Amino acid sequence: MELDKIFKSALNYAEYRELVDNLIGGGKTTGNTQSDKLLEFTKLNVQRMNRLDKTVQLSPDAINKFKSQSHPVNMLLIGDAWCGDCAQIIPVINKIAMSSEGKYNLKIISRDTYPDLIDIYQSNGAKAIPKVLILCNETGELLCTWGPRPTPAQEIMLNWKKNKDTITWEDFEKELHLWYARDKGQTIINEFTQLMAKCERKTILQP
Repeated sequence: MELDKIFKSALNYAEYRELVDNLIGGGKTTGNTQSDKLLEFTKLNVQRMNRLDKTVQLSPDAINKFKSQSHPVNMLLIGDAWCGDCAQIIPVINKIAMSSEGKYNLKIISRDTYPDLIDIYQSNGAKAIPKVLILCNETGELLCTWGPRPTPAQEIMLNWKKNKDTITWEDFEKELHLWYARDKGQTIINEFTQLMAKCERKTILQP
């Protein structure tokens, strides 16, 4: 699969937000599956993204690490507007990309646009989103992946799956998004600090 070509066809963050707004105006969301429930999720997620666009802050240390990376990379994010995790994560990754002063180029694509892509890059056997593929800017080679959510949020998800008989979906959703609200994107920023350092080492070691 030619990841570089897929990346070039994807949307930047501003284009993605515009697409989502336009789809909502037409009573739709991203992806092939459409329903009133997914539309309502999407409207709620726009509110989440708007809030994060205004509130996410990166420390000077994190900014310095991101912008000092010597090899630019492309960040291909597979995600959809109806997904609550995507809404909590994509704006944070956009802030990371913006802080890099051009070292990271973020593009976003719906899971249904290239279904074979998520089939290849599943998370623990699931087509979970968001999924981020970090590509070498020069060669298009895959360097690292991240997703579908930061470690503490993933632990909340796994705990719910193990205890579905005692934890309702509503209670799980409340716990998950409360964690996101309290964390304010800081765990994602920390995880990407480590991830991008790993990608940098892989780029340096390329023949």
